[in-house]
Amino acid sequence: MTRLEAFGIIVAQATRGELVFPTSVNAALQLQLALADPECHIDTAIKLVLADPALAARTVALANSAVFNRGGGAGFTGVRAAVLRVGYRNLYSLVAAMVVRQFGSKIVDPNLRIMAQQLWEHTAHVAALAHVIARRVTFIDADTALFAGIVHEVGGFYLLSRADEFPGLLQGKPERWMESAEEVISHEVMKRLMIPDAVAAAVEGVRDGLLAIPPDSLLDTLLLAKQLAPVASPLQASSLEMLTPSESVIGFIIDNEMLKSILEESDEEVKSMCAALLV
Repeated sequence: MTRLEAFGIIVAQATRGELVFPTSVNAALQLQLALADPECHIDTAIKLVLADPALAARTVALANSAVFNRGGGAGFTGVRAAVLRVGYRNLYSLVAAMVVRQFGSKIVDPNLRIMAQQLWEHTAHVAALAHVIARRVTFIDADTALFAGIVHEVGGFYLLSRADEFPGLLQGKPERWMESAEEVISHEVMKRLMIPDAVAAAVEGVRDGLLAIPPDSLLDTLLLAKQLAPVASPLQASSLEMLTPSESVIGFIIDNEMLKSILEESDEEVKSMCAALLV
């Protein structure tokens, strides 16, 4: 079977809603669905978190991480206090991060596992950078930017999770038609994961998006974050990701001192976020 044929099968399945998710992802989606309910009470959220020991531990760890404890205050040990600090929206982001990571949990091929790890590292850097850039450059909601960064490569993770079934699917040089196929797959996966429309639109706009001057949107935030990420996506070799800050328009937007500060702060967030997610 050729790569074109394999992609054709996966795209056809996706457009019919026949997405193949690991069992662990389906379990996390149930929690995500409950958290998306505006009527979900805090006690219900806490019970849902406590029902999953791994999620409970990660929630406490994330609440104590640099992402949500920038003041360096006393650490929390209880789930209730952690949920209150993190908040529903960021608990939703934590579940999304777990879903993204779990797509690669059952990969057997060692080369694909390496790709999945690199894609997660890229994702973590983009999410942390988006969180910082939103606060300091584009002045949009930072929690939304963090969430968008976490899910922006979910289509790539889904492809990696299916690649064991189709040997050679992601080997060799990326073709333009592969990017088009991934766009369709990403759209369907985000729809299944109930990604909000505004976030999905920004994620879908990244591939061919143009940075506004001055940058002031979620799309601009993702574009800047991807360009500054020190780890590239293993699935794409676009000119956007190949540019260094000095070769791009970033130098006209962010001065060197602020850029250095953003990179240092986001690096601290990546380390603490990854530690909180136990990866």
